Amino acid sequence: MRKFTTGVVCGALLSIAAAVPAADPAPEPVTAARLAAGTSDTAGWVMYGGNYENTRFSPLDDVNRDSVAGLAPAWLFQTGIPGQLSGAPIVVDGVVYLTATYNNLFALDAATGEPLWHYEHQMPSDLRICCGPVNRGVAVAGEHLFMATLDARLIAFERATGKVVWNVAMDDYKAGYSATSAPVVIGDLVISGIAGGEYGARGFVDAYDIKTGERRWRVWTVPAAGEAGAETWAGDSWKTGGGPSWVAGTYDAKTGLLFWPTGNPSPDWNGDSRLGDNLYTNSVLAIEPATGKLEWHFQFTPHDVWDYDATNNLVVADIDLDGQSRHVVLQPNRNGYVYVLDAATGEFLKGTQYTDRVNWAKGLDAKGRPILNPGYEPVPGGHKEFVCPGNVGGNNGSFTWAWSPATHLMYVPSIESCAKMVKEEIVFVHGQPFWGGGPGETEGETGKAYGRLVAIDPASGEIAWKYRDDYPMVGGALATAGGVVFAGNQEGYALAFDDKSGKLLWKFQTGSAIRGQPVTWKQDGRQYVAFTSGGGGLAVTIVGEPPITTLGSTLVVFALPQ
Repeated sequence: MRKFTTGVVCGALLSIAAAVPAADPAPEPVTAARLAAGTSDTAGWVMYGGNYENTRFSPLDDVNRDSVAGLAPAWLFQTGIPGQLSGAPIVVDGVVYLTATYNNLFALDAATGEPLWHYEHQMPSDLRICCGPVNRGVAVAGEHLFMATLDARLIAFERATGKVVWNVAMDDYKAGYSATSAPVVIGDLVISGIAGGEYGARGFVDAYDIKTGERRWRVWTVPAAGEAGAETWAGDSWKTGGGPSWVAGTYDAKTGLLFWPTGNPSPDWNGDSRLGDNLYTNSVLAIEPATGKLEWHFQFTPHDVWDYDATNNLVVADIDLDGQSRHVVLQPNRNGYVYVLDAATGEFLKGTQYTDRVNWAKGLDAKGRPILNPGYEPVPGGHKEFVCPGNVGGNNGSFTWAWSPATHLMYVPSIESCAKMVKEEIVFVHGQPFWGGGPGETEGETGKAYGRLVAIDPASGEIAWKYRDDYPMVGGALATAGGVVFAGNQEGYALAFDDKSGKLLWKFQTGSAIRGQPVTWKQDGRQYVAFTSGGGGLAVTIVGEPPITTLGSTLVVFALPQ
């Protein structure tokens, strides 16, 4: 941990913080009750998805359909670090906790952006990471923060100072393991997934004691020989089966279950050596949090050879389905379909297409299993036709979506992009990429890819509205009681939409692509909306002031004029 000097923009005034006072040494503990309150406590944003249900919905309505056009920058914080800001900042007791690439963690004053402290994790020089040195955020409980790292460690910090309390290895990074997702705190456990599927690293979900860092349980996402599900792997292919778990899970107090999504089997694009359904990859796992017992699972894409993953965020909600009130788990999958599952049992209830194009499958059967369209698997040399969606199509991984209990609609940022997928022979080498092919030519390279924000009624399967953007929608979504849905695009615009009509109400150029998750909170009578902007070189322009060039990734915080 180190104190530091940096530039902060408050409104349009650039100032340098040369002497930064220490944060309050004894912050109010974040209790289990505060975590359970989620976004209903509008004074903060206490976890990655806003609440345990992962709805990304706020009851705040100061910024609404009528007022959102007046939204303007209140302050921005430039990290000085290049690369993506892919996570969601959390806000607790007037402090914003923001993570940047290579596990840089910042504590900022939530009203002004003034830096309080900064921790920079010391990385080994031989990391194995497939998809950028990103981090998606921290968890909070009591007086501590928790962050997973690119070298597959889990760290606990003092909230007030950034001092490390404990630091434990989840697994061996040299085997391809890394950790990028925000942990989840339930009771006295901090729970984290793992990345590494692109290296053939066998996935898991881990739970650690909050006080000591001792591991309490591990759920493997790929079963070993002799365990239930191992028969879905040919030979000993389970040993290099992948199944990463690199997005935060969802906790459901009604069923007492923790739902965790899993990713692709390995090798990604060549399934010849791993014949079978390859459980529990591309699945949702329903886990008993106290013990790690697997209660049920549902697999979205059996024997995936398209790199579709299923690591999109899961949302728990109550909907009216066929005349009945059902407690469900919802997911818009990367494969182009929305799934509605019974939260208690995992029973498939409904599935409908939400992307503009799907051709790898003809639809879903009565149990939710895809009806494959023969001839659309990856082939040596690349497919002659575009396979839709491509592996970056649909709602992609950490690009979160929002559920509004006010409209009963899902708001899903999506990418419309297909690919000519390639299959290749490959031999497993410990700690080396284990892909077996690749996406091949993509529509992104041809200029034909575009973005969507899709409003979906999961009960009927109907699309309420669609917004088309010339640029991929690569940021998350946030819905509010003010009738506004916030999202962002690859071009760098923060966007606001009418939640009922899809009308674009407001936009602001942040300076670089928006890949993170917008959040909102209310402090001192003022509602703030924050966007993370990272990975680009445009200029931020504030009306009436000279342009300000962003230095690396930036947190831009908006509010209505006072």
